[in-house]
Order: sequence, then structure tokens, then C-alpha cells
Amino acid sequence: MAILTAEVPIELAGKRLDQILVEIFPDYSRNKLQTWVKAGRVTVDAEQLKAKDRLVGGEELILDAEAEEVTEYLAEDIPLDIVYEDEDILIVNKPAGLVVHPGAGNWSGTLQNALLFHLPDAATIPRSGIVHRIDKDTSGLLMVAKTLAAHHSLVEQLQAREIHREYLAITIGRMTGGGTLDEPIGRHPTERMKFAVRDNGKPAITHYRVLERFLRNTLIQVKLETGRTHQIRVHMAYLRLPLVGDPMYSGRFQMPKDCGQELEKVLRSFKRQALHAEKLGLIHPRTGEYCEWQVPMPADMQDLLAALRTNDTLDHS
Repeated sequence: MAILTAEVPIELAGKRLDQILVEIFPDYSRNKLQTWVKAGRVTVDAEQLKAKDRLVGGEELILDAEAEEVTEYLAEDIPLDIVYEDEDILIVNKPAGLVVHPGAGNWSGTLQNALLFHLPDAATIPRSGIVHRIDKDTSGLLMVAKTLAAHHSLVEQLQAREIHREYLAITIGRMTGGGTLDEPIGRHPTERMKFAVRDNGKPAITHYRVLERFLRNTLIQVKLETGRTHQIRVHMAYLRLPLVGDPMYSGRFQMPKDCGQELEKVLRSFKRQALHAEKLGLIHPRTGEYCEWQVPMPADMQDLLAALRTNDTLDHS
């Protein structure tokens, strides 16, 4: 059993209890949550309500969740680059190209399949302990909970925006300076695989600063305050500075001006968005201490940076 608690955010005021539960405890299905409400396993300010009852915000939710097999995916012996591991958490350096969760077209060969092999008990934890995700073609750090208690702690930290996440990215275009972008993100109105800045989207806040400028590109450091799908990619495209190697948000590939042969070769072979989750910080679920990990960018991004630096030294007259 796991006793999960949460306070209903004011922005969810007026919504039904079952809708709010899905928002606050996204790792459980709506049907499962509704079943638990009917079974009396959910209290709202110490009272039992119906799934259709609407809340006003600020209430204390207590969910008596069951530890049960929550996945039918297969365990697979896939190597993991483990940065840190103890009895509560696992920190993984995910390579570009590895899908995090099984889904349409990727039912095997994912990080979740690998975790089920490395941690057989992960089958009793929502999403095998994966608390957040990064895109298939983004590299870098991910946190995994090894117990329900740790899972609850990490989810709470994410919801409270207490998880520290820093990324390195290379943009198409020369950025003049850093800043903060506070623009909501929602599903693209016509292209359902994409997301976009939309007035009716969910809050999304991205902090960014320039690390190195090139003739036609910029290396930036990005700090996420929220964690929307494709957030960095969408926000940079909104600034008209999309990421290198990201055709979904940068449009048709175009070779930049003043591009030497070596840089052209590297750019043509760079087949993923230039985005790396470099740093991850959190409060340890058991000790209460702040922990932080950092991993260098992978070889493909380092090669791209080297080519950009070399290209800047060429005579483009």
C-alpha cells in the first residue's frame, strides 16, 4: 500500500474530483482512480466524496493506492548508463535514440523495458518508476523511483517545481542574449504530433542564457521551471531560434550561409535535435538532502560544437 497526499491547486477549482485526481496522480488510469473513489480509498479533507463532486481548490487529498502490477511490458536486457543508484532512486544517462516509454511503434527496446529487467520490482510501481521523460532523440539525465514512497516524493517535487533541470542546446540562429520565456504550451491546432505556444495551453516557463555564439548558431543553457512536452523545442522555435536537427519545429533543412565543407558534413549527418539534459537536482526521498548530478554532452553534440568553432575561424569573404 502507498498513502499519497496532495493539495488541490487553485487552478483546478471547479473541476470534478475524478478529473482532479487524474491531473494530480497521472500515473494511475482514470478508471482505477474512479474505482478507488467508489471503494472509499480517496478522502477530501477527511471526507469521502463522489467522483462527480466538484472541488474549490486547497483541499487535502489522501489516496490509499495499491501496489500492483501496473505494466504488462516485457523485461529486456538493455544496457543502462547508471550515474547513481541506491535503495530508493536510480539516475540514468539516457542516450539519444532510446524511447522512454513503450507505445505505438515502440513496444520494446525502451528504457522502461530495460528497467523491468534491471529492477524486477519496478513492475509494482507506476511506469516502472519513471517519474518524468525526455524525448527519444534527447540525451541526458532521468530520475527513476525504486519504491512507491520515493515515487510519490519525486512526483510531489515535480508538481511543486522543486526538481532542478538544466539542458544544453544548440540553436539555429544567433541569439543576442538570454532571458525567460513564460508562454503556455498546448497541442498544435492542426498537426497533432506537435505542440505550440497557445493562449489556452498549460503554463510553461523556460529560462535560457547564452554560453557561446557562432556565426549562425548559439550554444545555450536552459533551465526548466515546468515540464511540458517538447517545451524547450517549442519555446526556442517560438523565438525563431529552433534547435539544430529538429525538423518538426525548424521546417525544411537549409544549409546556413558561410558554411564550410566540414560543418556541412557534420550538419547533414546530425539526425536528432541538439538537446542534452546535462544536470538534474532533487531532494532525496529518504534523507531529505539535496542531490545533484551532471553528465557531459555526448560525442555527436561535441563534434557539432567543434565543427562550429572551426567554421568560425575560416575566411568567409
